[in-house]
Amino acid sequence: MIKALEQANAGSDVILNLLKQHQGQWLSGQFLAERLAMTRSAIWKKIEILRKEGYKINSSPRKGYLLADIPDRMLIREIRDGLNTSIFGQRDIHCLEKTDSTNRRAKELAAFGAAEGVLVIAEEQVQGRGRLNRTWFAPAGENICISLIIRPPLLPDTASRMSILAAVAAAETLIAAAGLKATIKWPNDILVGSKKIGGILLEMSMEMDAVDYMIIGLGINVNTPADHFPAEFRSKATSVITETGKPFPRVFLLRRFLELLESWYRVFRESGFDPIIIRWKDLTDMLGRQVTIETINGSCSGKVTDLDCDGFLILRNDREGEMRMFSGDITIM
Repeated sequence: MIKALEQANAGSDVILNLLKQHQGQWLSGQFLAERLAMTRSAIWKKIEILRKEGYKINSSPRKGYLLADIPDRMLIREIRDGLNTSIFGQRDIHCLEKTDSTNRRAKELAAFGAAEGVLVIAEEQVQGRGRLNRTWFAPAGENICISLIIRPPLLPDTASRMSILAAVAAAETLIAAAGLKATIKWPNDILVGSKKIGGILLEMSMEMDAVDYMIIGLGINVNTPADHFPAEFRSKATSVITETGKPFPRVFLLRRFLELLESWYRVFRESGFDPIIIRWKDLTDMLGRQVTIETINGSCSGKVTDLDCDGFLILRNDREGEMRMFSGDITIM
């Protein structure tokens, strides 16, 4: 059954690639049949597979087939089309129409031995959450909701480095791919102006005294209009469509994120964390700002002076002197 499905998809992939190579042009059924060594009836069946996935393919008895539109859906074939990575997005991709949480699904896979680079994607996430179990609004077909399994050589007390690394990749994605002035708010928020457009949720499992696996969860508001956010989020959240004034292809953003994430992950594995800290400092406007941080042990205030080699935020005030913050809910004064 699985082999038959793979063969059907393989034929559809070849047809889709030919239609993309000749986008805006009609390709005759005879041409496709000869290229794939199939009957014209078999070609039609594979065209129907593509149509069911959302591809708009026009047909004409005399002209053949024409690719009119590519769906804005998280399809494996679209994610991998032009994806310039070695691992991230090249191993198993689990595309879900609806799930409670992509992080939960990824943790289940990782616990059963899923390899580094395995990716979970959802069109709709109904129990999405950020830090402190806050709700993440993720309506169907509008945003990016993904979780990636990694297995870095880290000790648990340095695991926050991966949140910093992922935030750098996410901010760079929005800058490079969408032309937005994205900044990073420690520890894991991506902002445009003062509004949140994305965030990272990092979770891990330990084995003995080392990290067994980590889950990098990413949410980016892409095509949710401002008036579609719940009332309590509208003053705090934004999206790519709100900032640019036009819908944006989600798969394009996802591909760019995976490429940048893998690139920075390679830098980390080969050169350590220092280059990532330097880039993080370029992408934040927090340095030198007065902030208040709420932690499980209370609150503290001070001026942000640095980000240290483990991703801890360094604050200073006259009373406590220098403080090293591992996590917390931060307010910029």
